[in-house]
Amino acid sequence: MQRRTFLRTASAGAGAVAFSGALWQGAATAGTSAAGAGPYGPLRAPDANGVALPEGFRSRIVARSSLPVGGILWHPAPDGGACYPDGDGWIYVSNSEVPLVGGASAIRFRADGSVDRAYRVLEGTNLNCAGGATPWRTWLSCEETWRGRVFETDPYGRREAVAHKAMGRFKHEAAACDPDRRVVYLTEDEPDGCFYRYTPEVWGDLSRGRLDVLCESAGGGVEWREVPDPSAPLFGKQTRHQVGSARRFDGGEGCHYADGTCWFTTKGDNRVWAYDAERGELSVAYDADSPLDGVDNITGTPGGDLYVAEDGGNMEINVITPEGAVAPVIRLDGHGDSEITGPAFSPDGSRLYFSSQRGTLGDPAGLGGMTFEVSGPFRR
Repeated sequence: MQRRTFLRTASAGAGAVAFSGALWQGAATAGTSAAGAGPYGPLRAPDANGVALPEGFRSRIVARSSLPVGGILWHPAPDGGACYPDGDGWIYVSNSEVPLVGGASAIRFRADGSVDRAYRVLEGTNLNCAGGATPWRTWLSCEETWRGRVFETDPYGRREAVAHKAMGRFKHEAAACDPDRRVVYLTEDEPDGCFYRYTPEVWGDLSRGRLDVLCESAGGGVEWREVPDPSAPLFGKQTRHQVGSARRFDGGEGCHYADGTCWFTTKGDNRVWAYDAERGELSVAYDADSPLDGVDNITGTPGGDLYVAEDGGNMEINVITPEGAVAPVIRLDGHGDSEITGPAFSPDGSRLYFSSQRGTLGDPAGLGGMTFEVSGPFRR
């Protein structure tokens, strides 16, 4: 991935975008930049699926909640997702953010993109929101509920899922693996949530390890401190309250690691953050109201582009390029009471999968959820 150099501050100022040493002030600047400076050009009128795309891209609907796909009924309220190679095909895994029966499902695609089969990889869990892929090709499915757990699941459907309580009991959102430092970063969806780092005793085995929380340091920077009791007993202190100097974030959402940096989003202040793991520094990568509004799930490409999905806003996925452009790549028409979730690229980078959690129906139960595929000349 292409390396970015950031303004080294965690308070870049309202309406600011910091890239390559430059600070662009004001939401108007970001919005104007996005209209013509995006790598794919302007969005066309919505297609037959209600998806507005740049020239050269096309969409299809691969699954609808409560309707058959690949031999199962696709789950309600599809949320976080990831893709995995599988022979001459690939797999897309998706969480289900509903109470008590949440879990996760997978769709296997053949080499030509047709659906081969679908199956459940996790059952009987609670409000499975986002998560993250591991380098050893498992899916970490996170429960977004008080004392929520992280479940390690098998996207290929061969092994039972396992809960890793050592990764902390809290309102989990997303996870991102850092193979360079052999740690997993975790976000927390609370108004006063924290940003965590889990260091397993053995890389590749998440069953035992140490949980740290990012804290304010005496010198004005940040540092990691151990969480005393990650199990957060029912009558004890919640995980985020156990270390008084913990750095607070307003509603942690998506999380993505690449090339020494962990990117994560916070919905309460509509920011994209960058934690430079090599230097141990925190900065703000995006802090504006337009064109990206309602930051949520995030993913990236080997070339350095970030793709951020909106929860609300005008229902877009925006690209943030290493050069500093912020522009819409996808917009859903008629999904105003939904949110975009689970963006993930196929292994070859030619297809982007994502869901509208509640679809055009906007029902709270997510029974109208829709999972899409967009293909085209994505930058690699």
